[in-house]
Amino acid sequence: MSWITTIPYDEATGKLKRLYDRVKGPENNVDNIMMAHSLRPHSMEGHMAIYKYVLHHSGNALPKWFLECLGVWVSSLNDCAYCVEHHFAGMKRLLQDDARAEALRLAIDAGAIEAAPLDRAQKAAMAYAKTLTKAPATLTEADIQGLREVGFDDGEILEINQVSAYFSYANRTVLGLGCSTDGDVLGLSPNNSDNPDDWNHS
Repeated sequence: MSWITTIPYDEATGKLKRLYDRVKGPENNVDNIMMAHSLRPHSMEGHMAIYKYVLHHSGNALPKWFLECLGVWVSSLNDCAYCVEHHFAGMKRLLQDDARAEALRLAIDAGAIEAAPLDRAQKAAMAYAKTLTKAPATLTEADIQGLREVGFDDGEILEINQVSAYFSYANRTVLGLGCSTDGDVLGLSPNNSDNPDDWNHS
């Protein structure tokens, strides 16, 4: 679960119970990353809002599988196995191409994005995400221009930035509180992208 006290679903009351009901999956399962917030429900609410709006919103233009791929990459760079496993399962489900998903995982695990089955623009986005994760202060306006030159518009660049930044936050939540995947159902996500207020996982 985690290194701090958490409140399970069947013991939750009030605002916490209402939030659990919004984020739960099958059989009232609540992911451990969300349960880690249970002593401060307001921080769970903030976390879930960022996650839903950044990764699972119909206003995004980039394919959701690729946003998940960015998340797996950033999580791998941060050595966060919890988020790698969760979001690889989600990416694989969305991609609907098991061979390609496994090739992406091999490239990510090896840190060899140049070998990944991605196009030139997607590889450039992955390179930007790596720099943002590992050496953010070295980024310059030229890095943004490089993303434009491979075909991304500024709104898509914002999506790449926000997904990459969100995952570093999520990784530090998990790693700093000792969240495990024990009891979690891997690969679920709030799939109703047309309703930003629908946080149920399926």
